[in-house]
Amino acid sequence: MDKVTPKSDLFQANKDRAAPLLKQLRADGIGHMIGGKIVASISGDTFETKSPIDGSLLASVARGGPEDIDRAATAASLAFKSWRDMSASMRRKLLHRVADAIEHRADDIAVLECIDTGQAHRFMAKAAIRAAENFRFFADRCAEARDGLNMPSEEHWNISTRVPIGPVGVITPWNTPFMLSTWKIAPALAAGCTIVHKPAEWSPITADLLAKLVKEAGVPDGVFNTVHGFGEEAGKALTEHPAIKAIGFVGESATGSAIMAQGAKTLKRVHFELGGKNPVIVFDDADLDRALDAVVFMIYSLNGERCTSSSRLLVQQSIAERFIEKLTARVKALKVGHPLDPSTEIGPLIHERHLAKVCAYFDVARKDGAVIAVGGKPHDGPGGGHYVQPTLVTGAHAKMRVAQEEVFGPFLTVIPFRDEAHAIEIANDVNYGLTGYVWTGDMGRALRVADALEAGMIWLNSENVRHLPTPFGGMKASGIGRDGGDYSFDFYMETKHVSLARGTHRIQRLGI
Repeated sequence: MDKVTPKSDLFQANKDRAAPLLKQLRADGIGHMIGGKIVASISGDTFETKSPIDGSLLASVARGGPEDIDRAATAASLAFKSWRDMSASMRRKLLHRVADAIEHRADDIAVLECIDTGQAHRFMAKAAIRAAENFRFFADRCAEARDGLNMPSEEHWNISTRVPIGPVGVITPWNTPFMLSTWKIAPALAAGCTIVHKPAEWSPITADLLAKLVKEAGVPDGVFNTVHGFGEEAGKALTEHPAIKAIGFVGESATGSAIMAQGAKTLKRVHFELGGKNPVIVFDDADLDRALDAVVFMIYSLNGERCTSSSRLLVQQSIAERFIEKLTARVKALKVGHPLDPSTEIGPLIHERHLAKVCAYFDVARKDGAVIAVGGKPHDGPGGGHYVQPTLVTGAHAKMRVAQEEVFGPFLTVIPFRDEAHAIEIANDVNYGLTGYVWTGDMGRALRVADALEAGMIWLNSENVRHLPTPFGGMKASGIGRDGGDYSFDFYMETKHVSLARGTHRIQRLGI
């Protein structure tokens, strides 16, 4: 039998792996990747990125502005034609090399992501592998990216094809940033687009590493550029730049609205993956043990900092008391700790400002008249970082702020419902529409509820399990457009119609 390594030894191994990486980061700092070169900002400005674990300095980061975005957009424009015209087989080969490089550095990516974002290692280890899968999936579809339809008419053969839209901007968030960045970047590169990437300023470290891995894999200079900085400076300049033909953005709904306005003058195509206040609906005939596992996982994993988290539990009144009792015990048992500790389930939140936002909802819940059954306080975690207690709110109704607003933390609001119609009414009574989760033993009811929910993605008797060919995206304030499989190519490419005449149709003759 294989010897099982104690978790304490794995914790130390993770810290040992992180130490030289952090030493190098502090020595070198983080610059922009523009035209294949690591460069400082034209202004010389920098900002500091600090760890949410203990507030320690991780690196000095180049603070990009409009001039740096212009340099990157120019580089992307110059590289576009040759990347677009490169054979699909060669692009496929290069993107597989990127995936190989990510897999080779997966352990480094995981520990850096933990230290930079506060996410628990048990999740980040898998996120790095998923990032490589993103590149492989879209690499294998390079050849079919241009595929279209054959639509013959009586006198013509009509076909469609797709061509890459041009240089695109990708603005990514601070929650699981490495994986989510590759989710946007891999299909854009596979489609034949060049990229200017603006990562979140709160989590720049693995974005810097991704840019270096792409270059090391042999992707030509200028195809993939990264500019660090703040949204109101570098981000705004990117969304307004005339050379950038489209913007893919993951983040808050309010920021999505601002980006849409900023890109209006240059008629930017936009794709938004925005916020959510997602319901998980548990009926009394569900497999309650599996439902309980899914409820806990989908709000308390990844620190609750995920757009698809099921932050509203709608539970049928007939089982509410029993279900909440079991749920309460599970939430109390969650382990908050250092993110590099393999036993940790919840690490520190990303930033002191985000910690303050999440903690503000404790008072909101009390003022609303809800009951904080578990948590409701900051947590005295190791290193004095941005830790918070996993929180469970009961005694809520659908109109309370804690049932309407996205907290984006380990914060679950429970709302009882009477019957199927009541559950649907509560579930849809929010501005968001990203995901919904339904637990029931009645498949007819599951399908009826899935059809009625105002959300872009529905899981029946399951937590969120990703399948790359499927459409990913939301309705209402949760976004515009879909990612995944061919849906990603629809965004990053223009559809072109070509009509081939048989030579037999009558042409009207004028001026005779």
